[in-house]
Amino acid sequence: MPEARVIPLRASDQLPPPKKRAPVAELPPSPPPPPAAEPSAWESKLAGGLAFLRRRITGDYEVDDFGFDKDLTEHVLMPPLRPLYEKWFRVETRGLDNVPDAGGALIVANHSGTVPVDALMTTLALHDHHPAQRCLRLLGADLVFTLPVVAPIARKGGNTLACNADAERLLSAGELVGVFPEGFKGIGKPFSERYKLQRFGRGGFVSAALRTGKPIIPVSIVGAEEIYPLIGNSKTLSRLLGLPYVPITPFFPWLGPLGAIPLPSKWIIEFGEPIETAHLGGAAAAEDPMLVFNLTDQVRETIQSTLYTLLMQRRSVFF
Repeated sequence: MPEARVIPLRASDQLPPPKKRAPVAELPPSPPPPPAAEPSAWESKLAGGLAFLRRRITGDYEVDDFGFDKDLTEHVLMPPLRPLYEKWFRVETRGLDNVPDAGGALIVANHSGTVPVDALMTTLALHDHHPAQRCLRLLGADLVFTLPVVAPIARKGGNTLACNADAERLLSAGELVGVFPEGFKGIGKPFSERYKLQRFGRGGFVSAALRTGKPIIPVSIVGAEEIYPLIGNSKTLSRLLGLPYVPITPFFPWLGPLGAIPLPSKWIIEFGEPIETAHLGGAAAAEDPMLVFNLTDQVRETIQSTLYTLLMQRRSVFF
């Protein structure tokens, strides 16, 4: 067999050396997607309003045994009050840490202003500025629940009759209950007697607190006395209308509807230290007239003393 011959390659036949490949440039990382734009205040309000309407149409809301409609209160009744609270009266709250975050307690405050705006401002203060956003369940006079338009609104806003039975039920259920013991005597007193507390009734609110063992929190409100300076009372008209008084102020009725605009006084609402009642004996203590009287007087004197202190601290009526 013939031997295989090896034919050498010529220089021109040799393959060129492989070329070095240029390194591939790394692409920059893709930028993160832009953050989603936060909805504007109007968009949030519109969304909240539509959600509220949906709940009302579908019936997805609760009303308790007293008629309190929390959903309606927070979304319909409270919003119109906030401009008054924040811009007009510029309410300053003190001592909110004295109000418990949970559990029943009795809020007892002085009453004034010709129209009970002080009750509304106190309710808003506890809901908007207390850490637990507590709802205040006010005890109202019988007249409130006989007026055609006011009565259903008061019920839906969480108010009920100022009677011991309702107060005790609410306190036992862990609610924050508000009472203004001066009643119409307080809001209807003349301007010359401003910040002088009227009689606190028979101490029914103290009995309710004693029976349930809940604390009493005295509250002093400065500023409400000046919103409608009461200089007179049309007794004849009040008897015809079945009202406790028909107010006459420097602006009403002389200026018509304009006279109903409250003056922009500077408000201070101070929540005092709780007066504990759990250790006093419960139902047996509530039947002791002397104990009830002394405790009522203690609450009244605490509020009166605090009012004088706040008046000295306030620079002027409107600032």
